[in-house]
Amino acid sequence: MVDTADSPPDFQAELDTSGLYCPEPVMLMHNKVRDMQSGEVLKVVATDPATTRDVPKFCSFLGHELLAQQESGERYLYFIRLG
Repeated sequence: MVDTADSPPDFQAELDTSGLYCPEPVMLMHNKVRDMQSGEVLKVVATDPATTRDVPKFCSFLGHELLAQQESGERYLYFIRLG
């Protein structure tokens, strides 16, 4: 996993969970990945600081790859390649 502000990875779907708090962002991620194919990349936008813990665990537990994680003020971006 790379923390980078350079060029974000290309992605096929985006999920904005801004304003939602644990466990809602992870629940929405579960629903979103069901509609996607293995190898596709999901961009997740969040404002809940707990996602810095929850998203990597989500990826590890379900076999997805966390390609990039970025933090900008109170906004968190994640790029996840589905396993």
